[in-house]
Amino acid sequence: MKINLRHLSNSGKSASRQLLKATLPAVCSLSMLTSVAIPAAQADEGMWLFNALPKKQIAQKYKFEPTEDWVNHLMLSSVRFNSGGSASFVSSNGLVLTNHHVAADTLFKLSTAENNYNENGFLAKTLADEIPATDLELNQLISIEDVTARVNEAVKPQMAPAEAFKARQAAMAQIEKESLDKTSLRSDVVTLYGGGRYHLYRYKKYTDVRLVWAPEAQSAFFGGDADNFEYPRYCLDVTLFRVYEDGKPAKIDNFLKMDPTGAQTDDLVFVSGNPGRTRRILTADAVEYQRDSGLPRTMNQLRRREITLQQYGLAGPEQTRRGRDDLFGVQNSRKAYTGMLAGIQDPSFIESKRNSEKELFAKLAADPKLAPLAQAWETIREIQIKRKESLLKSASLRTQLYGFAEKLVLMASEDKKPSNERLREFRDSARQSLEQELFSEVPVYDDLERALLTDELSRFMEDRGGKDPLVLAALQGKSPRSRASEIIANTKLFSASARKELATAGLDGIKNSQDPLIALVRSMEPEYRKVREVTEAIDEQERQAYAKVTEAKFAVGGDSVYPDATFTLRLSYGSVSGYESNGKAVPAHTKLGGAFDHEASHLAKDPWVLPKSWHAAKDNLQADTPFNFVCTADIIGGNSGSPVVSREGAMVGIIFDGNIESLTGDFYYTDKQSRAVAVHIAGVLEALRSIYQAGHLADQMGK
Repeated sequence: MKINLRHLSNSGKSASRQLLKATLPAVCSLSMLTSVAIPAAQADEGMWLFNALPKKQIAQKYKFEPTEDWVNHLMLSSVRFNSGGSASFVSSNGLVLTNHHVAADTLFKLSTAENNYNENGFLAKTLADEIPATDLELNQLISIEDVTARVNEAVKPQMAPAEAFKARQAAMAQIEKESLDKTSLRSDVVTLYGGGRYHLYRYKKYTDVRLVWAPEAQSAFFGGDADNFEYPRYCLDVTLFRVYEDGKPAKIDNFLKMDPTGAQTDDLVFVSGNPGRTRRILTADAVEYQRDSGLPRTMNQLRRREITLQQYGLAGPEQTRRGRDDLFGVQNSRKAYTGMLAGIQDPSFIESKRNSEKELFAKLAADPKLAPLAQAWETIREIQIKRKESLLKSASLRTQLYGFAEKLVLMASEDKKPSNERLREFRDSARQSLEQELFSEVPVYDDLERALLTDELSRFMEDRGGKDPLVLAALQGKSPRSRASEIIANTKLFSASARKELATAGLDGIKNSQDPLIALVRSMEPEYRKVREVTEAIDEQERQAYAKVTEAKFAVGGDSVYPDATFTLRLSYGSVSGYESNGKAVPAHTKLGGAFDHEASHLAKDPWVLPKSWHAAKDNLQADTPFNFVCTADIIGGNSGSPVVSREGAMVGIIFDGNIESLTGDFYYTDKQSRAVAVHIAGVLEALRSIYQAGHLADQMGK
């Protein structure tokens, strides 16, 4: 699914991800419990924790029960991209398979006007040809530990929300620091079930990651935006990387075997990936806030950024190249959020949710011990009013350079505090990843930054009003265009070495810096911290309320349910199955040869134009090779690049999209028409051998 939650990344990432990170409703920071109104056993619903799989449900429906060895092997074979997305180890010598659109962030950073790897593809014929990625971090989940009791002990009943938030964050930071010191593994405490559980996830990090092969964008995104979230599809949305250790290809013990004959119709398949965020526990009042305020605000921001990037690209082919990754991300997200919004604008959805709540309230009222839990719904209703009131009160701008500057300014002050008292992203356990983002040499384009900063200053002025003191301080008597031009012309933050030098200078260096972008952030910092403190207090109130919702639903429906997605490793399952759309049967599979038919049926007009490499190899291709397929596994943004595996634990495909009917998955799942879309591994191997002359890579995969 191409809405792959790359907006989860921090300041070193592209402007589109900055935009998405900032415009997502704050409640998305919570991990929540799915509604008990739809028992998971009735459908292939669920993004399940690896340490709490529904083995009996799977066995009951599919006559297969995963063993501990099977589960552990798949967990260790799975990979998370810090840029947002999923992947898997596919060889003993470090090959990693993911989507082309997950790799796009890296492909754009490695590209130049002379070598456009995103558009034209890339192939390393030898290890020496493999290109190091600039700021890419891959995570392999090693272990999960329940630390709920310790986190909850830090929060006392008499604490105000803001105090409780800080106490909880301090406990989480301390747990992470102790784990990092003990194991040297990346250690993240993850909030589950809206605060009902806290788990410590430990990851092995790979930071020496090199590009091995990527097809042309025409092949990976064949059909373009028109075919996006549609089916049938004919996309080779895959890319290969390799992880290195000590300058050599890493030796990987757990990797996936290949099964080119798998994923037949009705086959049971599993998807192991990192779904980003779902909001299926939201109360009816919270959904109404998203329908009327939260998502429309996000949509407006996306449309605005889309227009800005389109106008920027009209300046010339190089501007088109520079802005394409951001534009793709925004257009893709805009289409996905359109589907989400449409799903919750259906009155029957809100009605069914309210009816489910009434049934639950009746069960709670029948038990005096449980009856007080119903107050949580009223608390959540009141919180939505607060969220609406603060919707436009941002104190941050969303461009790549501004993100660098904001991190540097905040870090200088936060580093003066003990780790467990800092803002979460500046804790010691996150330092290595933070510094990799800040200090990697990534391309930052002055004309693109100028265009985006102009628009952001204009938006900021519209949101807060032209007489707002913060707006006046930011603009300094100039128009947004003039002010942006002045800042971009004089900032030194394009250089990684300059950013590192400024960070090394610490708080005094920040206070004395004459860099106009640092000065702009300094002027915004007090309001940024104020807004963040208010938001975090609201988040804590909501977290405590949803913890009570969780308690209520556990009491009524049992605890054999999955939490909402948190961009951590989950397992989904389902069957390879076609569906019916607009009165027509849609088959589960497409074939490689069908790509040429799809091109011809659209008169070979952009975006239905296959690369020259495909036409050159047409006579040598096995046209009946499975290419794309759909299954009923429950996925969401972030699952992009997830391996699809068989009962035997062998790879049969790789997730790259969902159909249009799946876009409601942020709020609810149905297996009637919702489908996950994957590239069949047989199609990948055939393309490597017959189109890209990369048989040496196909030979390594699975071995």
